[in-house]
Amino acid sequence: MTLTTMAFGRMTLPKQVALVLAGTAILALASQITVPFYPVPMTLQTFAVLSIGLAYGARLGALTVLTWLGQAMLGAPVLANFANGAAFAGPTAGFLLGFVAMAFLAGLATDRGVTGPLRLSLVTLALSAALYLPGLAWPLGLAQAAGIEAGWAGLSFGAVLSAFMLPFLLGDAVKAVLAALVVRGGARLLASRG
Repeated sequence: MTLTTMAFGRMTLPKQVALVLAGTAILALASQITVPFYPVPMTLQTFAVLSIGLAYGARLGALTVLTWLGQAMLGAPVLANFANGAAFAGPTAGFLLGFVAMAFLAGLATDRGVTGPLRLSLVTLALSAALYLPGLAWPLGLAQAAGIEAGWAGLSFGAVLSAFMLPFLLGDAVKAVLAALVVRGGARLLASRG
């Protein structure tokens, strides 16, 4: 049972629409929050994607992320640094698209009954690591295959690791565990009140 089902009961269409809209607002806000961190500052985007996936379940979580990305494609400044759909031609497009799968798989874990803090943390850590597959594939060559010519497109493997992965590993691990603990804590709180 997902956190949203525990909190709101049976998911009717109006409840789902309200949750999607609330989720996109949370994603937009989390994308603008920068936390000073070593070695680079981090946004709360990944934390929000994982939390929404865990709390909403697979389908509603993925739909929420797709809606948020759709808002960006329509020109809304909802991505990091108030970016919009133009970011899909930038170096982080692979990560943005990977967020959909991340939310779906996080939600699938809770849909399937993964609820313990250790197991949820392992799921979120694995998903954070897996996000690097589409995230790194984009600047490694997929962007060039899509016809994008930019200084970051087609970089060497070492350059891509240095620019797009290594500085973010610690922050991503922290956000992954925090998302698991926050959603697990919310579920425990709701269960104790029921």
